[in-house]
Formats: sequence, structure tokens, C-alpha cells
Amino acid sequence: MKIDDLIKGNKKFREVRFPKYKEDLKALVENGQSPEILFIGCSDSRVTPDLVLDTKPGDMFILRNVGNFVPPFKSNTDFHGSSAVIEYAVSILNVKHIIICGHSHCGACKSLYEEIPEGDALIHVKSWLELGKKAKEYTLLAIPDRSDKELLYRTTEKISIVHQLENLITFPEVSKKVEEGTLSIHGWYYDIEDGSIEYYDGEICGFIALV
Repeated sequence: MKIDDLIKGNKKFREVRFPKYKEDLKALVENGQSPEILFIGCSDSRVTPDLVLDTKPGDMFILRNVGNFVPPFKSNTDFHGSSAVIEYAVSILNVKHIIICGHSHCGACKSLYEEIPEGDALIHVKSWLELGKKAKEYTLLAIPDRSDKELLYRTTEKISIVHQLENLITFPEVSKKVEEGTLSIHGWYYDIEDGSIEYYDGEICGFIALV
């Protein structure tokens, strides 16, 4: 994929697909957005929320970052990009659902088992991966035999989703609205290889097919 391909893609979008959404987008411009869902997904180029879920403009407020990680709430004035998205979605847009969607073959989860080079080149990546540390620890407790790397990685990916849900609930407004019953939070796992999605069921502490 080259820049020229993107330019051609936009031309095709304007000619073929945009007309289908023209009235929807006009209404969204005039009335503003009011999505009911905040989708927190990974920046991985193989994960395409709109394509996977067949959504249209205005349906979802989307946050994407490395590993679909959620930092725990911190009350300070530092730069918190992911936290700002969560706060805006919950307190301004009043979304009704938050989905944290992990996926198979996640590079961030795999990186938890690799040595990150010292230096400034990946200083923020190294710090960000700390948010997956507990998922790794829980996985290693659950799987004593670490020879099956793929099992290790797939398990880490799913456990990480549960841990990110725990971090999500540390946000005061999220916790408050969940308790009030005006906000629901969901943990999903997307399999890149077959397009299927599983959801986390707290009652059985496991993942079940979405459909």
C-alpha cells in the first residue's frame, strides 16, 4: 500500500461509497454525534472495527492504541490521551456501552515476553507495555509449561482484556455509571484468522462465542 493507493482510494470512496452515507453524514454534521458505543481496540493494522462490525459513520466512538490497553485512572494534569478519550465518551457523549476488544496474534502481548531495547527509540512503548504486566503474570501462573508459545500468547491476549476491564472501572465516572446501570462494559476477543468474536462472561470467568 502506497500513498498513491490511498489517494485513489479516497477518490473511489467519494464516487462509490460516500453517496450511500451522504444523508447520514449531513445529519451528523447538523445534529452532532451521539454514538452509544465506545470501542477500545488495538492499533494493529489487521484490526478494522468498522469492517469487522459492519458499522456506519456515527455508530461508534473509537479509541485505538498499542495492545488495546487501558491505563488506570490518575488524577493529575499529565498528558493522558487514552484516558481523555474515555472521559469524553463517558461524560460528554454519554455512551451506553464500552467494548474493550483484544485480538489474536497481538504484537503487544507477544512483546511482553521479549526484551525491549534500552534507549529513547522505544522509551514510551516500553513504559506502555507495563500495562500488560499483570496479564503476563496471571498467564504464567495458569500455564506452568511454557513450551507452547502460541498457547501462552493466546492466553495472555484474553487475560489482558480482563485486566484492562479492571483498569477501566478505576475511572470514577465509569464506576459510577456502571453501578447506576446506565453504562455496560464488555470484553471482546477478535480472532483475525476467522473473523469470529468471543465475549468475556464474568460468571464463568471465560470467553464465549458472541453469536
